[in-house]
Amino acid sequence: MFNSFLAKPLDNIAAAAIFKRQLQWMLFLRVIFLSILLAVTLVFQSAEKSIIIPPLRYSAAFIIAVYIYTIGSAFLLRFIKRYSSFAYAQILGDVLLISLLVFYSGGSQSVFIILYFFPIIAGSFVLFRMGGLAPAAASTIAFSVILLLEYQGHYPAFLENFWYRPLTDIRAALNVFTIHGLSFFVIAILSAMLSEKVRRAEKALLTTTLKYDQLSVLYKKIFDDIPSGIITVINQKNIISLNLATEKITGFSPDDIVAKDIGRVFPELKLNEDMNFRSEVEITRKDREKIPIGYSFAKLNMPGTEDHYEVITLQDLSRVKLMQKQVRQAEKMAVIGEMAASIAHELRSPLSAISVAAEVLDTSGDIQSRNQGLMNIITRECARLQGTITDFLSFSKPMIPEKEFVHLQPLVREIITMLQHTRDWPQHCRETITMPEKIDCWGDPQQIHKLLLNILLNSCQALKDTEGEITVSAREVEDETEEARTIMEISDNGRGIPDLIIDRIFEPFFTTSENGTGLGLSIAKQIVDAHGGGITVTSEETKGTTVQIWLPLP
Repeated sequence: MFNSFLAKPLDNIAAAAIFKRQLQWMLFLRVIFLSILLAVTLVFQSAEKSIIIPPLRYSAAFIIAVYIYTIGSAFLLRFIKRYSSFAYAQILGDVLLISLLVFYSGGSQSVFIILYFFPIIAGSFVLFRMGGLAPAAASTIAFSVILLLEYQGHYPAFLENFWYRPLTDIRAALNVFTIHGLSFFVIAILSAMLSEKVRRAEKALLTTTLKYDQLSVLYKKIFDDIPSGIITVINQKNIISLNLATEKITGFSPDDIVAKDIGRVFPELKLNEDMNFRSEVEITRKDREKIPIGYSFAKLNMPGTEDHYEVITLQDLSRVKLMQKQVRQAEKMAVIGEMAASIAHELRSPLSAISVAAEVLDTSGDIQSRNQGLMNIITRECARLQGTITDFLSFSKPMIPEKEFVHLQPLVREIITMLQHTRDWPQHCRETITMPEKIDCWGDPQQIHKLLLNILLNSCQALKDTEGEITVSAREVEDETEEARTIMEISDNGRGIPDLIIDRIFEPFFTTSENGTGLGLSIAKQIVDAHGGGITVTSEETKGTTVQIWLPLP
């Protein structure tokens, strides 16, 4: 829409510039043509004075007048806005100058009558049909005035020195007038027809050129912006061109490989003529890294040449391969999870029986005191195994969240109070809760409770045997898409997480704690993912860790 809005003003500016340039050429040709014509006529004047030439003073005055008139017109052209009116004035001025030259060079016998064709032809090409008919009519009228003056005996006295014979017969005068008048209009019509054809041809050429330019720009944009790599080669050998996607995939720029043998640059690509399917190979990038790509090969039909052109399309499969690997790993983990869940169920029942039996023996008083420690170990380890199996079953069979608004401040205070009554809470630990009283998040209450419990439990373990502080904050914000979300941050100033293992903390069963299961953070991330949110961990050794969680609001 914007381009179409600007098209007409731009076309008008271009047309005005062309029109002005044509007028400048017309002024230049006027001076050159008239000067050369008079000079040639004077040079070839015979001793018998067979050609009527005005005296030198008249010729010099005429040439000076033409120069002054042309220079003044060129100066005015710099300030003129209506070029068509100025062009008509110049053409009619040319008719007047030519009429003066014809009158002083013999009238009906003047050799300069043919000069009337100059403004007629120039007007037709500059102003088209009316531009030719107007000077033709003006030339006819001016010539008729010259013939009338001649018929009535009004002509320059110096003409009697030549072979000049004025018209005295009215029929002869009418004959001369008719022949020249018709010639003027015939030349005007023919010039107008020719100029119209030239105009249409220029317009068609301009339209074709614009369309070609648009197609060239479109092709260039498609060639550069298409996400697939494109390489064109000639005779299955030399590389002709490559697009930006190819540069990104291979690392090679056009200066690196254009005009080089594709077999040397990418020896892995096999350009078989009967190849009609997509192949996958590994190619070597400019930085010597090997990457998997998919490519296909096709011929280009280029008429008018004996050379064979081919096009190769490339696609980087690195991300696809990574996703396929992740899918296979996920499928493998799903199968292992199902098997492990079944085993966990099978272990849970006898483990419960052992735990109950140990508790019964412990309370019956029938066991000897030396076995009391063993019974305590059995009870404690059974409880730990029960917790591990419970966490594992939660991880292997995640529940679909049943979302509602969850009040965060009372929930956080409840979890901290509960942890303070366990052995995991550090003896010298302070808690700081900085969040609005009525701030909420959108999620499953039980899963949000478990999420915050696991994160806070990790913070407690990071502050073990040290004096520290746990800070919990929450706020509501809008992201770049103007969607509301709740952001929660849990920070501690504990021992921190080493850089070597921070990327592995969400892996199942990965833990640095002696009694940990390695499932706490995995379950936390699983809960966040199920709620459509995100979780990030930033940490610095000896300075502490910050866990940021965001959950979308409805």
